[in-house]
Amino acid sequence: MTSSFDQKALELHKKLKGKIRYELKAELTSKDELSLLYTPGVAAVSEAIARAKDQVYEYTGKGNLVAIVTDGTAVLGLGDIGPEAALPVMEGKAILFKKFGNVDCIPICLSTKDVGEIVETIVRISPGFGGINLEDISAPRCFAIEAELKKRLNIPVFHDDQHGTAIVCLAALKNALKVVQKNITEVKIIVAGAGAAGIAITKLLLAVGAKNIILCDSKGLISRERQDLNTVKQEMLASTNQANISGSLAQGLRGADVFIGVSAPDILHAADVAQMNSGAIVFAMSNPTPEIMPEEALKGGAAVVATGRSDYPNQVNNVLAFPGIFRGALDIRASEITQAMNIAAAEALADLVKNPTAEKIIPSIFDPGVAEAVATAVKKSV
Repeated sequence: MTSSFDQKALELHKKLKGKIRYELKAELTSKDELSLLYTPGVAAVSEAIARAKDQVYEYTGKGNLVAIVTDGTAVLGLGDIGPEAALPVMEGKAILFKKFGNVDCIPICLSTKDVGEIVETIVRISPGFGGINLEDISAPRCFAIEAELKKRLNIPVFHDDQHGTAIVCLAALKNALKVVQKNITEVKIIVAGAGAAGIAITKLLLAVGAKNIILCDSKGLISRERQDLNTVKQEMLASTNQANISGSLAQGLRGADVFIGVSAPDILHAADVAQMNSGAIVFAMSNPTPEIMPEEALKGGAAVVATGRSDYPNQVNNVLAFPGIFRGALDIRASEITQAMNIAAAEALADLVKNPTAEKIIPSIFDPGVAEAVATAVKKSV
């Protein structure tokens, strides 16, 4: 049954026939203008770039153009829906890049799930782009794709489902910890979801001093007793779950200070939250239905609650990060986006909330200066 909201969305998209379009930067009203912008004038520009490839940034739009690349295997909460069905989401991503970071984007939807083919395709199209934003590619393939592209390309490559989520999560957590007066080096953190976002969040939290993190997937806590772990999950055991706790998510939450969910709806209950330490922080970020509804988390005793939803306080949304990240990286012609940039971006976001409260630990994307603050922090971190 299609809801009235869904029907409105369908009608608007059908009316617009897509959410992005190209516009000319120059007038084209005479033969003289045509001669300068195309042949014969453009030959001089091409020759200048042929002599010095870096001049492509001076004479073309490459320096402000990002490819948003997907294979449609992990789209929002919809899963593996294919490249065609992913296109509206990629167009949506493009309008956020443009609106908040003034970054031009082209959606690229690939009809392959093969890691090697995806990498080769992106490498071959990369000369025309200033950066690559990987989007909605399922784990663990996304890790291999990003790692290989970073080796082979000299332009920024950023998998937003990993790093965008991690950046905003860290920013929110920094302020949530201020509210409950706890230190990241001392708290016990449970991360539910060991896919792209969960792994990236864990790595970023470890990078800023977290010491006690336990990952959990659909089969329970990730411990050394598990025989069903993929390579990525096995590697994470070197830096997580040092006490080697086994069992269910509920068992892991006993005595925990922080729950971070990037997994599935309705997996957490008030009774589980009640087992956490006082001043518990619950980030239930599964969309559109979180791991636990905020009302139930508060009923269980949570002190600070965040979700991925816009209809509750403390929305942890990637759009707070990626426009500014790319704006900063493109402005300085960075060859990569580093963990130092990610941390700087998170700190900038956290600092935008001057006096954090349980109801306000993260800025809204509509607050003034968000993308600019992130871009400035990225540029200063180099």
